[in-house]
Amino acid sequence: MVSDSPPFWWRKTGWEALALAPFSWIYGAVAARNLRRGARAPLPVPVICVGNFTVGGAGKTPTVIALAKAAKAIGMKPGVLSRGYGGSIDRTTVVDPHHHRARDVGDEPLLIAREALTVIARRRIDGANRLIAEGANLIIMDDGFQSARLHVDYALMVIDARRGIGNGRIVPSGPVRAPTSLQLKYATALLKVGEGVAADPFIRLAARIGKPVMEAKIAPRQADNLDGMRVLAFAGIADPEKFFRTVREIGAEPVATRSFGDHQHLTDDEIEDILSTADSEELQIVTTAKDAVRLIGHHGRAEELARRMQVIDVDMAFDNPQAPTLIVREAVETARRRRAKANKA
Repeated sequence: MVSDSPPFWWRKTGWEALALAPFSWIYGAVAARNLRRGARAPLPVPVICVGNFTVGGAGKTPTVIALAKAAKAIGMKPGVLSRGYGGSIDRTTVVDPHHHRARDVGDEPLLIAREALTVIARRRIDGANRLIAEGANLIIMDDGFQSARLHVDYALMVIDARRGIGNGRIVPSGPVRAPTSLQLKYATALLKVGEGVAADPFIRLAARIGKPVMEAKIAPRQADNLDGMRVLAFAGIADPEKFFRTVREIGAEPVATRSFGDHQHLTDDEIEDILSTADSEELQIVTTAKDAVRLIGHHGRAEELARRMQVIDVDMAFDNPQAPTLIVREAVETARRRRAKANKA
């Protein structure tokens, strides 16, 4: 499996999308109902939701981490709420990065837990209450914009500059998760990630209706030792090509690449292929932090792969370095006004 989304989602509308249009109408109607539904549970702490308009990665995880770091820098105790996609635990759980494995709690929560208190929960209200019980005074939701039953004080919608919203159609005809007009209505601001023009028409639409638009890019951390090096790069994320571009940007030469599905755990044969190819071509193995955490705790050839590969860590670098702090402060102020209004009622 090389991708979780079909290629036609990211092309001009063709017969595949049109054939699935009736199913998209049903999916869109349900999604619209969920977005419009009132009576969302208010919490005694501010809530930020980091979401995206489409299925697939746009940079939510590094954005969540950036916000959590900003909150800690101003003296807050942020708690991150995740569904724990890809994990086997189905009860509300505080993620322990020293104890849990990706198969237990999911790869993204395991990464985030290194930076901030993180809870996985199938019902987000249960997870939110657990975070508050653990002392969190700010909740950052990793996804859940379209379906969560929590009141959100600040909804930051992340959009990839190169992919945009694809063909603009709703699942399964395209990658869009709910009618875009409704998503824009309930969004607080947009974060355009990377360079490219695919998202520009949508960004201009958002700006015309008064939605603030911020910009950022995925910035690899120090990796000077890879400059000029021949590498085998593998990635099991929503858009593996994004990682391969990062590899090239740091000066490495990806002689061989391997793409896997988002959250995919490698089979023995896939691990053997990576190791044997790297050996025969004399290549350094490189991968993402998200792929790396899925190998923690394994033995045999998987343990060897984890030992030999180099992880290219990345951060979300906002054009305005103060943007994460400003988002946190706005969420806090919005929540304060919300509570004051409720107290007067």
